[in-house]
Amino acid sequence: MTKYPSPRLLQFKAGLLAASLALTLPRLGRAEDAVSYKYEDYLEAGGRIVVQTRSAHVEQDLGTDSRLKVEGVIDAIAGATPDGRPAPTGSDQVVLVQMHERRKAWSAEFSHQFARVNLSLAAANSRESDYVSNGWSLNTLTDFNQKNTTLLAGVAGTDDDVKVFFQSPNAKKRSNDVIVGLTQLLDPLTSVTVNLTWGRSTGYLGDPYKLVQKSIEVIPGVFLRQTFGENRPDERDKWVALASVNRAFPQLYGALDASYRFYHDTFGTKAHTVDLAWLQRIGGHFILKPGLRFHDQTAADFYYYRLDGTSIVPVSGPPRSHGPFYSSDYRLSALRTYNYSLKAIWNASDRLQVDASIESYRMSGRDGFTPQSAYCRATLRTFGFKFSW
Repeated sequence: MTKYPSPRLLQFKAGLLAASLALTLPRLGRAEDAVSYKYEDYLEAGGRIVVQTRSAHVEQDLGTDSRLKVEGVIDAIAGATPDGRPAPTGSDQVVLVQMHERRKAWSAEFSHQFARVNLSLAAANSRESDYVSNGWSLNTLTDFNQKNTTLLAGVAGTDDDVKVFFQSPNAKKRSNDVIVGLTQLLDPLTSVTVNLTWGRSTGYLGDPYKLVQKSIEVIPGVFLRQTFGENRPDERDKWVALASVNRAFPQLYGALDASYRFYHDTFGTKAHTVDLAWLQRIGGHFILKPGLRFHDQTAADFYYYRLDGTSIVPVSGPPRSHGPFYSSDYRLSALRTYNYSLKAIWNASDRLQVDASIESYRMSGRDGFTPQSAYCRATLRTFGFKFSW
């Protein structure tokens, strides 16, 4: 059966091994020791990708100033996903291929609180049959202004091995990220955060399972449709700006969490993301959290639904760093996504917390020529609990 990395899986890799390591803020001060478990079920409509995720998380104080966090994750992924080939003549359904994969991952973070600085060191590993990724990060949080102002500075990196059918040994991929940020308490009910991130990736940045199609003239007047592996640049720089605000409304027993994120990279993609969430306390034990996320992005400079009508002449074989570059991966196209979510949290006791959520995910293209069948609709359900002591 053909294997193919799902969008959900790729997003998780990036989050686990680079961005989240750089962006995760260690807790200040003493926190509760806890163990938690979460089950997640991701189901795309139309018989496409299904992902089942099980994760466990442990947090433990080591003395009064040090803390250790360890997490393990197991994913099972199966279903159909686009491989880049366009819809056949007379149809608007892009070609789908079956895939299945199993992934195991872990991460660990050690943090220590000095007089004014919290220092955090983290490492992570993710393994599947054709992809092994190792990540690390080093972050600092420094308090100023009677702890009303906090400065974040951090670096992170990944070292990946990608199994590519046309290359031996495995292809290499490297990435590094740098983040600086500031969190300011405006009053007892309001805080704002601004983060700036720069990242650079080099090496094999393509997808070995993605194809492009072009009609090639084999003899005068006779054309034959042929498929080729995509060819992406072997380096990419990215810039991310994030601004968020958190405001409590005691009279309503609620709080607003809102953020805006701007993304730009040297592939030519620009993206805007808005996240809104409301936390509503109901009685003494329940919290409801409805949320909305909107994402809009432009296409990469080298995205083509098909190569017919272009001057590009694709070539079979390994990636070519000198170009030309081309990909029919719909995730690189101009698109929009909407996420609607509702999470319920039950504080069953002082030590036990139970949560469940449901999320609706909708993706649509906006370039006018990539069929909507390339984009997915999905439902995400989670259930978890946390026990503290």
